[in-house]
Amino acid sequence: MEHPIAVIDFGSQYTQLIVRRIRELGYFSKLYQPSELRETGSPAAVILSGGPRSTLEEGAPDIDFDYLLGMGVPVLGVCYGMQLLNRKFGGEVAPGNTREYGPATLMIEPEVESIFSGLKGHSQIWMSHSDTVSKLPEGCSVTGRNLDGIPVALKWNETFYGIQFHPEVSHTEEGADILRNFLDLAKDLPKFKIDSFKDELVEKVRAEVGGRKVVCGVSGGVDSSVLAALLHEAKVDTRNIFVDTGLLRKGEGEEVVSLFGEVGIEIETIDASERFLTALAGETDPEQKRKIIGRLFVEVFFDAVGDDVELLAQGTLYPDVIESATSGSIASTIKTHHNRVDRIMELKAEGRVIEPLDELFKDEVRELGRVLGLPERVVGRHPFPGPGLAVRCPGEVTAEKVEIIQNADAIYIDILRERGWYDRIWQAGVTLIPTKTVGVKGDERSYEDAISVRAVTSEDAMTAEWVHLPYEILGEISNRILNEVAGVNRVLYDISTKPPASIEWE
Repeated sequence: MEHPIAVIDFGSQYTQLIVRRIRELGYFSKLYQPSELRETGSPAAVILSGGPRSTLEEGAPDIDFDYLLGMGVPVLGVCYGMQLLNRKFGGEVAPGNTREYGPATLMIEPEVESIFSGLKGHSQIWMSHSDTVSKLPEGCSVTGRNLDGIPVALKWNETFYGIQFHPEVSHTEEGADILRNFLDLAKDLPKFKIDSFKDELVEKVRAEVGGRKVVCGVSGGVDSSVLAALLHEAKVDTRNIFVDTGLLRKGEGEEVVSLFGEVGIEIETIDASERFLTALAGETDPEQKRKIIGRLFVEVFFDAVGDDVELLAQGTLYPDVIESATSGSIASTIKTHHNRVDRIMELKAEGRVIEPLDELFKDEVRELGRVLGLPERVVGRHPFPGPGLAVRCPGEVTAEKVEIIQNADAIYIDILRERGWYDRIWQAGVTLIPTKTVGVKGDERSYEDAISVRAVTSEDAMTAEWVHLPYEILGEISNRILNEVAGVNRVLYDISTKPPASIEWE
């Protein structure tokens, strides 16, 4: 898409949300590393994100300022981005007395032209920084301050603006309005609608495939189902392979076969459960387990289709790409996604992997699925981790442990559906806690496993809040699991937010 709104990633945990918010406003945005500034082409606008580093540190992330000036487009610096711009324009930044993290109040400077048009004179904003602007360059004006009178919003000229806070997070009350006002300064804004974007994706897939044969792994989840439907829509030569890893939810294999039969997409089923469980035997490190599963997925595909496979299609989403940050990225690697393991990256380098959904967020993929005609029970399904229940089984993965998780999970999900909570939750599942606990069963002492139940709300999996399920529902979940799942004598409810916890335990 021409003239994207380029977001330059300096490593903030919120950077991806900037892209998300811009798309919610109806415009196409894309993330770039600072070194990729020249590769943005001719963007409509540029946003410099926040980041965990200090601009005062040796080797701190930098930007080609002369090139940025020459682009002639509106530029917004957020947090780290604002401090960097202030130094580039000739101002100074100094360490703050304390790190400022959390809510603050924006006091808009009256009679100063800014990107705060139509906003209240004061509103809540969200801070996350340690340095502060100590000296303004000549010609720079303050457009907003906090309650202590410290500048938190600057304007260097008619197209360069900076804000110390994060407009992309929901805690900033008028964040969307601030971004909208900034984008109003731009020309040739790229409209983003998923129905028209579908046509672009279809043409992109056809061009990328170029008549080659495609192997697509399907699981029945939203991402792989939409990918298979997109390839079907593009009428490319595709073999859809469903691999039963033995790490899926209870009865999921039969459900996948039934689903694809309904929408007229042919799939081949491979039962590789024993192979996966054997490969995972004795392994307890979560990163290694993910890599084992990722590598084995590739092996299973190529064992099934032979050496003539030319392309592997993956349902990688934008959050997967960013969260599995590579060594060349400023962001820290949170976890390696199963589809970003070494072998996959080698195949990518060879030009043998296509990831048509890698610029989309989960909710955008759901909408794409609806446009492609997939049933709601597929597109409305909760996200499920690519490595399956292995990431919900800390420690060694065994068939016995997986069966416990499957049985407890089936009860949990059934109750959520029956009580009308499933569609109100982003993601739900159970995790087997890797420790035995003492209990009493049938007047006898038991020493069995504990289960952690988790339910979260989220917009894109980058942040998440735990769901306040009613006590009576939690009680029903606990009672049924304890009574019906052999080997479990304790049920806990996980009330951790992301951050600091991740959604999955591994």
